[in-house]
Amino acid sequence: MKAVILAAGEGTRMRPLTSSKPKVMLPIANKPMIEHTIKAAIDAGISEFLIVTGYREDAIRNYFNDGSVFGINIEYVRQEEQLGTANAIACANGYVEGKFIVLNGDMLVSTQHIRQLMLRTEDAVISVKEVEEPSHFGVIETSGNNVTRIIEKPKDPPTNLANAGIYLFDEIVFDYIQRTGKSKRGEYEITDSLQMMIEDGYMIGFEILTTEWIDIGRPWDMLDANKVLLDNIDNIREGTIEPYATLHGNVKVGKNSIVRNGAYIMGPVIIGDDCDIGPNCFIRASTAIGNNVHVGNAVEVKNSIIMDGTKIGHLSYLGDSVIGTACNLGAGTKIANLRHDNRNIRTMVKGEMVDTGRRKLGVIMGDEVHTGINTSINIGTMMDPGSFTTPGEVVTYKRKTN
Repeated sequence: MKAVILAAGEGTRMRPLTSSKPKVMLPIANKPMIEHTIKAAIDAGISEFLIVTGYREDAIRNYFNDGSVFGINIEYVRQEEQLGTANAIACANGYVEGKFIVLNGDMLVSTQHIRQLMLRTEDAVISVKEVEEPSHFGVIETSGNNVTRIIEKPKDPPTNLANAGIYLFDEIVFDYIQRTGKSKRGEYEITDSLQMMIEDGYMIGFEILTTEWIDIGRPWDMLDANKVLLDNIDNIREGTIEPYATLHGNVKVGKNSIVRNGAYIMGPVIIGDDCDIGPNCFIRASTAIGNNVHVGNAVEVKNSIIMDGTKIGHLSYLGDSVIGTACNLGAGTKIANLRHDNRNIRTMVKGEMVDTGRRKLGVIMGDEVHTGINTSINIGTMMDPGSFTTPGEVVTYKRKTN
């Protein structure tokens, strides 16, 4: 069975992180999020893959190539224009035979769930998740083990089973995609194709997700996914740990990295290759530090993702943040991550203020951002790639490129 992975979109809600790379190549636990999806499918027994690419596709192709390094075969097809899920799946027509799995490159899904999906025999199977607020999602209506209707964000949901965007299909789905018209939002929806199949008497089943599943739709979702993946890392120390450094719990240290005296690390934490950590720094749980990162003297880092090539100057603090590649945080940079009134933090997404649902959130920082010494960054701030601050500056909500 072949897996089709949808990876064409930019992920506009993930800006400023996607300005230089496609969403699926953003790192979680120091690997592109799509790699975790591919790994789960490999462990389920899949060795043939088709990746549907689009925005900045070279980043995906150059990283995975033909898949031989991973012991698999990868083909690519380009979705020229992002016109909805049905349009993306239609790109696989001619590349698959019989039944095939459709996965999203920006979702964490377990090997166990993929295995369960592969065993199903219906004409199509929809993966669903039991949710507390089904009116916020597309939900299914059921009769026995079959789906009878798919409803988008109903006011009075018939079930609490939300569509998770993971499918098993037979080739017949391509005939129905061809008959699918545009939705009100101007896209071709795979749920419309499936509804037509139901009405024509095809057996559409559902598989409930009982294992971890995370849809990474907003930058702060990366922190949730990062925590889940880091909770399963092993103690692997390939770098140098100086004698007076303290490492508690599971801490993975990459090749040619050095953890200097006085560093105190509370796992789970992952540190990439060629990093310089410390001395006398404090790295707290659920932190992923990429390759060639410097964490200076008296720096504290908590529950954050720090991408390759970033330097964090001494006497700095950052928590609950996502930091892009090749950033430079000047000495004394402080990032706030908690409102004084303990309410949820709001931030800017696509020009609108949204509730993140989080009590703690620091900064979402694009690539190659530079902060001046003693910069203070307020909760939920978005900083565009290439932006910079002056010494002592206070940054609130959004910092555009100067």
